[in-house]
Amino acid sequence: MSLAVRTALIGVLATLLMDLWGVLREPLFGFPRANYRLIGRWFAHMPRGRFRHASIAASPSRPGEHTIGWLAHYSIGILFAALLVWCGGAAWLRRPRPGLAMSIGLATLAAPLLLMQPAMGAGIAASRTAKPWAARTQSAITHAIYGLGLYLAAWTLSRLAPLAG
Repeated sequence: MSLAVRTALIGVLATLLMDLWGVLREPLFGFPRANYRLIGRWFAHMPRGRFRHASIAASPSRPGEHTIGWLAHYSIGILFAALLVWCGGAAWLRRPRPGLAMSIGLATLAAPLLLMQPAMGAGIAASRTAKPWAARTQSAITHAIYGLGLYLAAWTLSRLAPLAG
């Protein structure tokens, strides 16, 4: 298995675990699932030069925004997995440890809190939302679960398809 395929699988599997958490957290804790349609809307406005919105929900919808959102979500998951692989290298892929994966997972929290939420009108760290601390807490838990997913995916692949060399 090539390094690129291994990295993509780690990213997809970790993102999938994060999405499973998103499905479970609504009935368990009453927190709604992430709306990737709005992320797709944000990305779909970018080619027209619009990167910031007072409210992404109030911005005009764009064709294919739901699909764009899901593709962006999984692409970002793969890119962050590539960061993990770059940081850990082949030695980490051969013997994955949770510390680095969890650190990367939590570091990815900077993307929504400092980039995406402000650009979509929610303010820095969801400061303009109705319940900022609930949003921050859910984001932190979700990204920690992504980090756990990075570790579990890498560990599983290291057992099923050991890295040569």
